[in-house]
Amino acid sequence: MPKFAANLSTLFPELSFLDRFAAARDAGFDAVEFQFPYACEPEWIAGRLARYNLQLVLHNFPAGDWAAGDRGMACDPRRIGEFQDSVELALDYADELGVKRLHCMAGKIPPNVPRERAHATYVANLRFAAGKLKEQDIDLLIEPINDRDVPGYFLTGSRQAQAIIAECGADNLFLQFDIYHMQRMEGDLANSLRALLPLIRHVQLADVPGRHEPGTGEINYPYLFRLLDELGYDGWVGCEYNPRGDTLQGLAWRSALASPAAAAAQR
Repeated sequence: MPKFAANLSTLFPELSFLDRFAAARDAGFDAVEFQFPYACEPEWIAGRLARYNLQLVLHNFPAGDWAAGDRGMACDPRRIGEFQDSVELALDYADELGVKRLHCMAGKIPPNVPRERAHATYVANLRFAAGKLKEQDIDLLIEPINDRDVPGYFLTGSRQAQAIIAECGADNLFLQFDIYHMQRMEGDLANSLRALLPLIRHVQLADVPGRHEPGTGEINYPYLFRLLDELGYDGWVGCEYNPRGDTLQGLAWRSALASPAAAAAQR
Protein backbone atom coordinates (compact mmCIF):
# COMPACT_ATOMS: atom_id res chain seq x y z
CA MET A 1 0.00 0.00 0.00
CA PRO A 2 1.36 3.48 -0.80
CA LYS A 3 2.56 5.89 1.87
CA PHE A 4 -0.06 8.53 2.62
CA ALA A 5 0.63 12.09 3.78
CA ALA A 6 -2.06 14.27 5.34
CA ASN A 7 -2.61 17.55 3.53
CA LEU A 8 -3.10 20.00 6.37
CA SER A 9 -4.56 22.67 4.12
CA THR A 10 -7.64 20.52 3.50
CA LEU A 11 -7.93 17.89 6.25
CA PHE A 12 -9.12 18.69 9.79
CA PRO A 13 -10.77 21.98 8.71
CA GLU A 14 -12.43 22.37 12.11
CA LEU A 15 -9.00 22.98 13.69
CA SER A 16 -6.53 25.84 13.39
CA PHE A 17 -3.62 25.14 11.06
CA LEU A 18 -1.09 24.58 13.82
CA ASP A 19 -3.43 22.22 15.68
CA ARG A 20 -3.76 20.00 12.62
CA PHE A 21 -0.26 18.53 13.11
CA ALA A 22 -1.31 16.78 16.32
CA ALA A 23 -4.51 15.60 14.65
CA ALA A 24 -2.54 14.09 11.77
CA ARG A 25 -0.28 12.19 14.16
CA ASP A 26 -3.27 10.99 16.19
CA ALA A 27 -4.86 9.77 12.93
CA GLY A 28 -1.79 7.64 12.22
CA PHE A 29 -0.01 9.75 9.61
CA ASP A 30 3.79 9.82 9.58
CA ALA A 31 4.02 12.66 7.05
CA VAL A 32 2.22 15.85 6.14
CA GLU A 33 2.06 18.33 3.31
CA PHE A 34 0.31 21.65 2.93
CA GLN A 35 -0.19 24.29 0.29
CA PHE A 36 1.30 27.41 1.89
CA PRO A 37 3.19 27.86 5.17
CA TYR A 38 3.77 31.60 4.84
CA ALA A 39 1.15 32.81 7.32
CA CYS A 40 3.21 31.16 10.07
CA GLU A 41 6.76 31.68 11.20
CA PRO A 42 8.85 28.69 10.05
CA GLU A 43 9.98 27.89 13.58
CA TRP A 44 6.36 27.44 14.66
CA ILE A 45 5.87 24.77 12.02
CA ALA A 46 9.27 23.19 12.66
CA GLY A 47 8.33 22.86 16.31
CA ARG A 48 5.12 21.03 15.47
CA LEU A 49 6.92 18.68 13.09
CA ALA A 50 9.49 17.82 15.76
CA ARG A 51 6.94 17.51 18.58
CA TYR A 52 4.76 15.07 16.67
CA ASN A 53 7.55 13.29 14.78
CA LEU A 54 6.15 14.18 11.37
CA GLN A 55 7.97 14.48 8.06
CA LEU A 56 7.07 17.39 5.82
CA VAL A 57 7.08 16.14 2.22
CA LEU A 58 5.79 19.09 0.18
CA HIS A 59 4.65 22.68 0.07
CA ASN A 60 4.14 25.27 -2.66
CA PHE A 61 5.92 28.42 -3.68
CA PRO A 62 3.95 31.54 -2.74
CA ALA A 63 1.10 31.88 -5.22
CA GLY A 64 0.40 35.62 -5.09
CA ASP A 65 -2.87 37.03 -3.82
CA TRP A 66 -5.02 33.91 -3.43
CA ALA A 67 -8.10 35.82 -2.30
CA ALA A 68 -7.89 37.96 -5.44
CA GLY A 69 -7.75 34.89 -7.64
CA ASP A 70 -4.01 34.34 -8.10
CA ARG A 71 -3.01 30.73 -8.56
CA GLY A 72 0.70 31.25 -9.00
CA MET A 73 2.61 33.73 -11.14
CA ALA A 74 5.23 31.70 -13.01
CA CYS A 75 3.74 32.32 -16.46
CA ASP A 76 3.20 36.06 -15.98
CA PRO A 77 5.87 38.16 -17.76
CA ARG A 78 4.91 41.20 -15.68
CA ARG A 79 5.79 39.49 -12.39
CA ILE A 80 9.20 37.91 -12.98
CA GLY A 81 10.82 39.83 -10.13
CA GLU A 82 8.00 38.89 -7.78
CA PHE A 83 8.34 35.27 -8.85
CA GLN A 84 12.07 35.26 -8.16
CA ASP A 85 11.43 36.72 -4.71
CA SER A 86 8.86 33.97 -4.09
CA VAL A 87 11.48 31.32 -4.86
CA GLU A 88 13.80 32.80 -2.26
CA LEU A 89 11.03 32.87 0.34
CA ALA A 90 10.08 29.25 -0.38
CA LEU A 91 13.72 28.23 0.01
CA ASP A 92 13.98 30.05 3.34
CA TYR A 93 11.06 27.96 4.62
CA ALA A 94 12.37 24.76 3.03
CA ASP A 95 15.70 25.19 4.79
CA GLU A 96 13.98 25.61 8.17
CA LEU A 97 11.44 22.81 7.63
CA GLY A 98 13.63 20.20 5.93
CA VAL A 99 11.34 19.73 2.93
CA LYS A 100 12.96 18.32 -0.21
CA ARG A 101 10.22 18.95 -2.78
CA LEU A 102 8.58 22.25 -3.68
CA HIS A 103 5.69 22.79 -6.08
CA CYS A 104 5.58 25.77 -8.41
CA MET A 105 2.07 26.77 -9.49
CA ALA A 106 2.06 27.98 -13.08
CA GLY A 107 -0.66 30.59 -12.67
CA LYS A 108 -3.35 31.80 -15.02
CA ILE A 109 -2.52 33.26 -18.41
CA PRO A 110 -2.71 37.03 -17.87
CA PRO A 111 -5.10 39.12 -19.97
CA ASN A 112 -3.63 40.37 -23.24
CA VAL A 113 -0.55 38.13 -22.92
CA PRO A 114 -0.11 35.75 -25.88
CA ARG A 115 0.11 32.11 -24.87
CA GLU A 116 3.55 31.86 -26.52
CA ARG A 117 4.88 34.63 -24.28
CA ALA A 118 3.36 33.02 -21.19
CA HIS A 119 5.04 29.75 -22.19
CA ALA A 120 8.45 31.38 -22.65
CA THR A 121 8.12 33.15 -19.30
CA TYR A 122 7.12 29.94 -17.55
CA VAL A 123 10.06 28.00 -18.96
CA ALA A 124 12.53 30.74 -18.04
CA ASN A 125 11.13 30.97 -14.52
CA LEU A 126 11.27 27.20 -14.06
CA ARG A 127 14.91 27.16 -15.16
CA PHE A 128 15.67 29.92 -12.66
CA ALA A 129 13.83 28.13 -9.86
CA ALA A 130 15.33 24.72 -10.65
CA GLY A 131 18.82 26.22 -10.48
CA LYS A 132 18.15 27.82 -7.11
CA LEU A 133 16.59 24.65 -5.70
CA LYS A 134 19.42 22.48 -6.95
CA GLU A 135 21.82 24.44 -4.75
CA GLN A 136 19.93 23.05 -1.76
CA ASP A 137 19.34 19.57 -3.24
CA ILE A 138 15.59 20.16 -3.60
CA ASP A 139 13.34 18.87 -6.38
CA LEU A 140 11.07 21.28 -8.24
CA LEU A 141 7.62 19.95 -9.13
CA ILE A 142 5.00 21.14 -11.61
CA GLU A 143 1.39 19.97 -11.58
CA PRO A 144 -1.27 20.11 -14.30
CA ILE A 145 -4.46 21.57 -12.81
CA ASN A 146 -7.84 21.27 -14.47
CA ASP A 147 -9.22 24.42 -16.05
CA ARG A 148 -12.78 23.67 -15.00
CA ASP A 149 -11.93 24.43 -11.39
CA VAL A 150 -9.34 27.09 -12.33
CA PRO A 151 -10.33 28.70 -15.65
CA GLY A 152 -7.37 30.14 -17.50
CA TYR A 153 -4.76 28.05 -15.70
CA PHE A 154 -1.70 27.68 -17.91
CA LEU A 155 -0.60 24.09 -17.21
CA THR A 156 -3.51 21.72 -17.71
CA GLY A 157 -2.27 18.49 -19.31
CA SER A 158 0.26 15.73 -18.81
CA ARG A 159 1.70 15.98 -22.34
CA GLN A 160 2.17 19.71 -21.89
CA ALA A 161 3.98 19.06 -18.61
CA GLN A 162 6.21 16.42 -20.21
CA ALA A 163 7.17 18.79 -23.01
CA ILE A 164 7.95 21.62 -20.60
CA ILE A 165 10.10 19.41 -18.39
CA ALA A 166 12.04 18.31 -21.47
CA GLU A 167 12.40 21.89 -22.71
CA CYS A 168 13.69 23.15 -19.37
CA GLY A 169 16.41 20.50 -19.28
CA ALA A 170 16.76 20.64 -15.49
CA ASP A 171 17.61 17.34 -13.81
CA ASN A 172 15.69 18.27 -10.64
CA LEU A 173 12.41 19.20 -12.37
CA PHE A 174 9.68 16.56 -12.07
CA LEU A 175 5.94 15.97 -12.25
CA GLN A 176 3.40 16.16 -9.45
CA PHE A 177 0.56 13.84 -10.50
CA ASP A 178 -2.75 14.86 -8.97
CA ILE A 179 -5.22 12.07 -9.63
CA TYR A 180 -8.22 14.36 -9.16
CA HIS A 181 -7.05 16.89 -11.74
CA MET A 182 -5.93 14.22 -14.20
CA GLN A 183 -9.29 12.46 -14.01
CA ARG A 184 -11.11 15.71 -14.71
CA MET A 185 -8.88 16.66 -17.65
CA GLU A 186 -7.80 13.38 -19.23
CA GLY A 187 -9.03 10.20 -17.56
CA ASP A 188 -7.17 6.99 -18.49
CA LEU A 189 -5.43 7.19 -15.13
CA ALA A 190 -3.76 3.79 -15.09
CA ASN A 191 -2.09 4.20 -18.46
CA SER A 192 -1.04 7.75 -17.56
CA LEU A 193 0.60 6.54 -14.36
CA ARG A 194 2.42 3.81 -16.26
CA ALA A 195 3.67 6.20 -18.93
CA LEU A 196 4.59 9.07 -16.64
CA LEU A 197 6.10 7.15 -13.71
CA PRO A 198 9.73 8.07 -14.58
CA LEU A 199 8.80 11.75 -14.20
CA ILE A 200 6.55 11.45 -11.13
CA ARG A 201 7.97 12.40 -7.75
CA HIS A 202 4.72 13.09 -5.88
CA VAL A 203 1.10 11.96 -6.17
CA GLN A 204 -2.01 13.59 -4.72
CA LEU A 205 -5.54 12.26 -4.47
CA ALA A 206 -9.19 13.23 -4.20
CA ASP A 207 -12.26 11.62 -5.71
CA VAL A 208 -14.38 12.91 -8.59
CA PRO A 209 -16.85 14.59 -8.43
CA GLY A 210 -16.72 16.75 -5.33
CA ARG A 211 -13.00 16.48 -4.49
CA HIS A 212 -13.82 14.39 -1.43
CA GLU A 213 -12.19 11.29 0.07
CA PRO A 214 -11.62 8.06 -1.90
CA GLY A 215 -14.77 5.99 -2.19
CA THR A 216 -17.12 8.95 -2.58
CA GLY A 217 -16.92 9.15 -6.36
CA GLU A 218 -16.07 7.43 -9.60
CA ILE A 219 -12.35 6.66 -9.25
CA ASN A 220 -11.34 3.06 -8.48
CA TYR A 221 -8.77 3.92 -5.84
CA PRO A 222 -8.05 0.37 -4.59
CA TYR A 223 -7.04 -0.52 -8.16
CA LEU A 224 -4.82 2.57 -8.49
CA PHE A 225 -3.14 1.97 -5.14
CA ARG A 226 -2.38 -1.60 -6.18
CA LEU A 227 -1.04 -0.32 -9.50
CA LEU A 228 1.27 2.16 -7.78
CA ASP A 229 2.67 -0.71 -5.73
CA GLU A 230 3.11 -2.86 -8.84
CA LEU A 231 4.88 -0.02 -10.64
CA GLY A 232 7.28 0.37 -7.74
CA TYR A 233 6.28 3.91 -6.83
CA ASP A 234 7.93 4.62 -3.50
CA GLY A 235 7.02 8.28 -3.05
CA TRP A 236 4.27 9.85 -0.99
CA VAL A 237 0.59 10.15 -1.85
CA GLY A 238 -0.82 13.38 -0.48
CA CYS A 239 -4.42 13.32 0.74
CA GLU A 240 -5.45 16.68 -0.69
CA TYR A 241 -9.20 16.34 -0.49
CA ASN A 242 -12.05 18.14 1.23
CA PRO A 243 -13.62 15.79 3.78
CA ARG A 244 -17.29 15.27 3.08
CA GLY A 245 -17.92 15.19 6.83
CA ASP A 246 -15.72 14.48 9.83
CA THR A 247 -12.10 13.97 8.77
CA LEU A 248 -11.51 10.96 11.03
CA GLN A 249 -14.69 9.21 9.92
CA GLY A 250 -13.77 9.93 6.34
CA LEU A 251 -10.42 8.18 6.80
CA ALA A 252 -12.22 4.84 6.94
CA TRP A 253 -11.08 4.28 3.35
CA ARG A 254 -7.48 4.07 4.57
CA SER A 255 -8.11 1.62 7.39
CA ALA A 256 -10.23 -0.51 5.07
CA LEU A 257 -7.30 -0.83 2.68
CA ALA A 258 -5.10 -2.02 5.53
CA SER A 259 -7.53 -4.75 6.60
CA PRO A 260 -6.77 -8.38 5.65
CA ALA A 261 -10.06 -8.66 3.78
CA ALA A 262 -9.31 -5.59 1.67
CA ALA A 263 -5.80 -6.79 0.96
CA ALA A 264 -7.15 -10.14 -0.18
CA ALA A 265 -9.72 -8.43 -2.38
CA GLN A 266 -6.98 -6.50 -4.16
CA ARG A 267 -4.97 -9.61 -5.03
